[in-house]
Amino acid sequence: MRSGSSSQCRRSGAGPAGGRQTQDGQCDRGGGPGRLTIVSLGPGFLQYLVPAALDALNSADVLVGYKMYLDLIGDLIAGKKTLASGMRKEVERCNLAIDQALAGNRVALVSSGDAGIYGMAGLVFDLCRERNLRIERSELVGLHFDSNADPAQEERGGGLDLWIDVVPGVPAFNAASAVLGAPLMHDFAAVSLSDHLTPWELIEKRLTAVATADFVLAIYNPRSKTRPHGLQRAVDLLLQHRPATTPVGIVGRAMRDGQWSTVTTLGEIPFADVDMQSMVIVGNSRTYLWQGWMVTPRGYLDKYTLEGEPASAEE
Repeated sequence: MRSGSSSQCRRSGAGPAGGRQTQDGQCDRGGGPGRLTIVSLGPGFLQYLVPAALDALNSADVLVGYKMYLDLIGDLIAGKKTLASGMRKEVERCNLAIDQALAGNRVALVSSGDAGIYGMAGLVFDLCRERNLRIERSELVGLHFDSNADPAQEERGGGLDLWIDVVPGVPAFNAASAVLGAPLMHDFAAVSLSDHLTPWELIEKRLTAVATADFVLAIYNPRSKTRPHGLQRAVDLLLQHRPATTPVGIVGRAMRDGQWSTVTTLGEIPFADVDMQSMVIVGNSRTYLWQGWMVTPRGYLDKYTLEGEPASAEE
C-alpha cells in the first residue's frame, strides 16, 4: 500500500523541498532532491565499464550493492563508503540506496550487466512508486556526473524527492555473444529460468513461444543448486520443437576471471558444467557452428553476392 507520509514530511519540513521520509520513518531535512544513480557494471572486467558508469562511481559518496559486484570494482571505489548485502536482499538493498539518497548523499547502486535487464533498475522504480516519491531523470545523464549543481536543474527540482539516473552497461547476453562469435545476429529473445519470481508454468509458456517462432534464445539463470533440473526441463521442452542438432553456445563467467566457453548442440549440453554464472544461447534453424564459432546469419549472402551486388537480376 502506498503512503502519503512522504508528502506530509515535505510540507512539515524546512528548506526549498522540505523533508523526505526515509524507509525507517525518519524525516530527512535536506535542502533539495537527493541523487541516486543506478550504475550498470557490465560483465566484470573493468575495460568493459562504460565511461558514464566510471564517472558515476567516482562522484558517488555512497555505493550500495551485492557484495560480489562491489568486490569486482574494489580498486575503483577504495576509500569510499560501501554498503554491501547478499543474495535475496534486493528489496532491502534498493530501499537502502533510496534512503541514503534521501538523506542527502550522492548514491550509486551497482548492478551487474545492464541494470535494466534482470537488474536493479526496475525494483528501484517499483519502490519509489510504492513510497509515493516524486522522481525525475537528471539532465546530466549520459554527459557527466559533476558534483557541482546545475542551475537549470536546481530550478526544475523544486518539490522533488530524488533525481534518478540509470547508466546502461554491457548485458550478459552481449558479452556471451561476443565470446561465441555472432549468435545474436538475427531476432532473439531472452528468458530467465529462475522461478523465484516467475512461476515455472509461465517460463514454459515463454520457452514454447520462443521455440515455435524460431527465435535464437539467450537463457539467463540456467541452473542453480536449488533447481539443478531447470535447464534439463527447458531443453526437453525445446527438443519438442527443434532438432537435437540445433547449435548451442555456453559461456561461463563471460569477460571476467575464470571465463570458459564451449559450443555444442541441443542434444549434447553438458548440464553439470552450467551454473548461475553461465549464459546458454540456443540457435535458430539457420545458426551454424564453424571453426569453434557460433554464427546466426543475418541473410546478407542470400540477398547479395560476395562482391556486394544483388544476388539476382530481379533484385
